[in-house]
Amino acid sequence: MKLRRSFFWAASAALTVFLIVLLIKISKLDLHVTVQQLRSVSWVSFTKLVLLTGIHVYLSSLKWRRVDASLRRSSDSAPSTTMSFALTSTGVALGQILPVQVSMSAARTLGTYFHGRAFKRGTGGTLFEQAFDVLIVGFLVIASGITRFCRGGGMMWMVCAFAMTGFALLAVGPAVQMIRRKVISLNARAVAPRNRILKSIAGLQESGLLNPSLARQLMGLSAARFAIQVLMAGETAQAIGVHIPLWHLAAAMPFVIIACVIVVTPGGLGVNELSYATTLHLFGTPLNVGAQWALANRVLVASSCFVVAACAVALLGLTRINPANRPAAVMQED
Repeated sequence: MKLRRSFFWAASAALTVFLIVLLIKISKLDLHVTVQQLRSVSWVSFTKLVLLTGIHVYLSSLKWRRVDASLRRSSDSAPSTTMSFALTSTGVALGQILPVQVSMSAARTLGTYFHGRAFKRGTGGTLFEQAFDVLIVGFLVIASGITRFCRGGGMMWMVCAFAMTGFALLAVGPAVQMIRRKVISLNARAVAPRNRILKSIAGLQESGLLNPSLARQLMGLSAARFAIQVLMAGETAQAIGVHIPLWHLAAAMPFVIIACVIVVTPGGLGVNELSYATTLHLFGTPLNVGAQWALANRVLVASSCFVVAACAVALLGLTRINPANRPAAVMQED
């Protein structure tokens, strides 16, 4: 097992290096220019990025708290809003150098160790809420695909994206309800699930996660997170002084997220940058410009994530030190 794990990480690291080198070669990227662009970033631009990152992390934390409320028993204690934000921001920061699913699950599992059923609430809850991020992106891939196939512009992408998001929000409730009825029917007939997928769905029903209202909330929050992520990408482009239409970034992003889910490298490094550069090129952004932005975006977003995590952990430490804040912090729930 250890040998297999070591081989996986070695292969993942090698793939990362290969993809970065490939990106530099095919785009004829001048790293000196990229470094100069990063040095020219103003504190105002970086502060805006940090604030957007904070909102992005908060929405993720809110999603997890919604899921955790369904998973925990009456005997389990609930992490405070501050702790949830700190755990989520730590996971996001570590996700810049580790696979985000691993880093987020690990941070939340360790953080809920003293709150009861840490693995189920930390790891299981994280995987469940992040599934909605992938689901909404899957619908937006269709919008981007239609726009590219029809050679449309920003207006077409926006119309398609809003239509697919609306469809996702409307469809997720009935879909969950249908799955729930199917599971209840199987349980009523005392039919044991025959495969892993049905067993997992049956487990979700027992946990209370197969709730149409919860599913709609998670889907809406995932759509909001995507919108914030697009604004973050636009802010980094503006910060380094390159012109990339915002709709190009929005249309390319679903493909990049799916690619990072399929191909696992530390923090998505290499996969993220190469996917962005090539996909942006499909929508009309020069390959060299897309590559420069992708690398600069990695540095700026990673830096903002670590700043947000440091501030969140410091705030959590202050609430723990000050006895007057402890009762309020423990009792805070959505």
